Amino acid sequence: MAIADERTGRRVYQARRGQVAYGYSVGIVCLEYYLPFIPGDVGNASTYDFPVLYHEVKGATFGAIIVRQDPAMAPLVIEAAQELVRQGVKAVTSDCGYFGAYQREVADVVPVPVFLSSLMQAPFILSMLGPDRKVAVLVANGASLSNRVLQKIGILDTSRIVFRGLEDKTEFRRTVLDECGTLDVDAVEREVVDAALEVQAEHPEIGAVLLECSDLPPYSAAVQAATGLPVFDWIGFINYVHQAVDAKPYSGSF
Repeated sequence: MAIADERTGRRVYQARRGQVAYGYSVGIVCLEYYLPFIPGDVGNASTYDFPVLYHEVKGATFGAIIVRQDPAMAPLVIEAAQELVRQGVKAVTSDCGYFGAYQREVADVVPVPVFLSSLMQAPFILSMLGPDRKVAVLVANGASLSNRVLQKIGILDTSRIVFRGLEDKTEFRRTVLDECGTLDVDAVEREVVDAALEVQAEHPEIGAVLLECSDLPPYSAAVQAATGLPVFDWIGFINYVHQAVDAKPYSGSF
């Protein structure tokens, strides 16, 4: 923060001890994961129009976070969030919606906004839809999406949410769940679009789609084109919070 010098009127910046860089609005707590993060993925820094800061949580593996939401990981997730705050971030998010299992623990101890799960958007989306409409939520692993995640992020009523896991999709499983180390973008896009269309066919009352997984934003446009529905994802959520914590002044003609 710049502090005006009362004598000269000049802007003076105060260093923060231990901070190695400046200018990050959003910090991202990360899985310990083996996957190519392509543009559009939460894990690819070129996705954003602003700097983001990453911090990997050692031990935050697929099994620990996505499968078990292991309570023993909470102190490590908290420590990662606190380090991001020490490095100057103005909000803390994550690269996996299942980190939502630790939402309350982290939000209770850091002084900045915390939004560890993209699923936090579900109630907001439903508030925009008529009472007879539902939201389809595509998640990385439907079998392990527990109440431990949902309750921690404030989802207590799932009557208008249709969850659809992607674990039965061959290429998605190989890439995201089995961590094969390669990504066939076209194949995964087809599978994600197919899943969205399957849910839409089974539930014509669907009024919007939410993509939980941080690896899915690259396919949002394809899902939107195929379904004709509004599509919400991680990147839109991060951009939204960035604007809230680092608002830019507007200029133009009037």
